[in-house]
Parts: sequence; C-alpha cells; structure tokens
Amino acid sequence: MTRNKLLDLRKFVAPEFVFGDGAAGLAGRYARNLGARRVLVVTDEGVIRHGCAGLVLESLAREGLPNVVFQEVSSNPRDCEVMAGAETCLREGCDAIVAVGGGSPMDCAKGIGIVVTNERHISSFEGVDNVPRPGLPLICVPTTSGSSADVSQFAIVSDTSRRLKLAIVSKTVVPDAALIDPRTTTTMGYELTAHTGLDALTHAVEAYASNASSPVTDLHALEAVRLVSANLLAAMRAPHDLEARARMMLGSLYAGLAFSNAILGAVHALAHGLGGLLDLPHGLCNAILLEHVVAANYETAPGRYRNIGLALGAAMPEVGDHSGGRQALLEALRRLTREAGVNCRLSELGVQREDLPELAAKALCDPCLVTNPRPFTIEDIVGIYEKAL
Repeated sequence: MTRNKLLDLRKFVAPEFVFGDGAAGLAGRYARNLGARRVLVVTDEGVIRHGCAGLVLESLAREGLPNVVFQEVSSNPRDCEVMAGAETCLREGCDAIVAVGGGSPMDCAKGIGIVVTNERHISSFEGVDNVPRPGLPLICVPTTSGSSADVSQFAIVSDTSRRLKLAIVSKTVVPDAALIDPRTTTTMGYELTAHTGLDALTHAVEAYASNASSPVTDLHALEAVRLVSANLLAAMRAPHDLEARARMMLGSLYAGLAFSNAILGAVHALAHGLGGLLDLPHGLCNAILLEHVVAANYETAPGRYRNIGLALGAAMPEVGDHSGGRQALLEALRRLTREAGVNCRLSELGVQREDLPELAAKALCDPCLVTNPRPFTIEDIVGIYEKAL
C-alpha cells in the first residue's frame, strides 16, 4: 500500500521575504536590522549599468551604512570569483552582504558568506548539508524572475579546475531576507526574460515531479506553472508592463519555494554539466532539455505530469491515456518554448557528440538526480543529450 505523502515527515525552509513595488529600497533598513555595520554589495556590471544596484546603494546610504561593491561576477559564477569576493569582504571588514542581480550574483554572495565564516575553500561545501556554519547575514534583491536564488537553499558555483558546477544544498545558504521588487525586472531584455522565465518553469515542473514533493511544494509548483505559462510572453512583449512582471516574479517565487524544498531532477543535473563544461546559459540549457527529460520520465509519474499539462493549459486527454497525455504535454512545452524564441539545439551552442560521455558522467553524480522521479543510467543520460543535440 502506498504511503500518503501527507503523513511523511518533512522539513521546509524559506527566508523572510517582502514582495512588491519598492521592495528593493528596503535593503538598508533590513541590513541595519540585521546588525550590519559595513556591507559588501555583490552585483555585476549589467545590474550596475541598468541602475538596480543604485537603488540598493541609495538605501544603504539613507541608513548611514558604509559599503564596498564587488562586481567581478560571471554569468556562471566561478569558484575563483567567490574566493576573491571573500578576500574583499575580509579585507574591508564587511559583516553583512547584500546581493543585487540574477542568480549569479546571489549564488556568488552565498558562497562568499560561507567561505568567510567557515574559512574554507568554496569547493569543500559541495553536496547536501556540508556547511558547518551559517554564512554572514545575507539580503537578496533579485533582478530577474527565474533563478529563485533569493529564497532557495541552493548555491551553484562553477568549479573551474574540474569544469563542472558545484551544487551546494544547505539551509545555511538560505538568505535572511529576500526583497522581491518586480520593477527591477523591467530592465531585462527579451532574451533574458525568456531564458529566466523558462528556468522558473523548469524549477516548478521538476519540483512537482520530484520524488521528494509534498502537498506544500505541490501547491507552489503548480501555481508557478500557471503563472509562468500565462505571463511569460506578455512580459517579453511589453517589458514595462509592471503587472506582467509582477506575475512572473510571483511565479519565480512560488517555483523557488517549491524546488528549494522538493529539490529538482534530471533537467538540472544535465544542465549543470553543460554550464560547467561549456559555460552555457543555464536557463537556455534547461529550456532545451526540459521536453526530453519529461518524455523520459512521463511513464513513471503520468498523473503528476498530467496535472502539469493542465496547469500549462494543454488539452489533456482523460486519465489513463498515458500516450496521449505525454504527447499533449510535450506539445504544450514545445509551443511555449518556441513562442519564447528558444528553437535551437545543443549542437548549435557548441556541444559535440564526443562531449556526451563526460557530460553524462558528471550529471550522474549531480545531487539533483537523486530526486528525479525515475533512476537514470549513464546510457539513459547520453540518450537524452543525443535527443537534444
């Protein structure tokens, strides 16, 4: 007899978060409340150029908090950047961190915080629950609606020596506060909006299909699917439509609350390998891989994937028609990704067939694979990469 998931013992983690227009301007107040005396602001050049970092710096100034800006963050944050940020933090005497940007600055900030408090190299924290001491007080101000790093217990950092992405999963990297301001996302371009939005969709789909899902994560995951599928194209076509941006930000928030607690699946395990080996955009990799992983997983959890299809607005057949349901869901996913402008294959991004065994070996060791609804062999993973090639 199958045990009711309602009775399973579960742990849920989430930071305090403030959602709405003007939230970014509260960074100084929150830093002051956390006892900060000197703040390290972790961001990147694009965020500074578009003015979002300026909102936070002004907020810190209003509270009389001195700060140091660290902006040497790549689109896939690297271990050397985390270590350089930690050195800056220690040298400047910073005792709190504010991250402003997408997933990259936020993940880098998480890494900096735990390196400083634990006095260890960032690579030593790889895996689940491997961080002995919490990082420095951390406030996140997300400027994209996709990564959900502002509410998750994940930090993803590229290991440059091994050419792979380290997944650090620990409640010690959950931010102390997330200030979620939809207005900060209006500076995102068409392509970045698409890739980050499809990243949020992937988070929601994988969290709902995860073998660690629960009634709480299910609630957030399905609503995230509905919000992203209904608002992504509108946000792309009208970037200054604050309501569309807010709905996308809400979808990203819900997806983050879902996957932070239900974890993810094979899409992310395979995408991490691509990002580590070839420094490819994470959201784009997820978008390309999603339909192929769903196709491989469908028969293991047809009821779950049927609900995802319904949340996407697909015309799903009656319960029991697994073949028809699989096809309807895949068509809905393809339609959304194509309408969002993602119509390329991995080979067009530089992935070669000879890369696949190495990529598959790395994906097989990724912690996200543990919660995929079905176990995969290395041959299964190579097969998925080949379909996406």
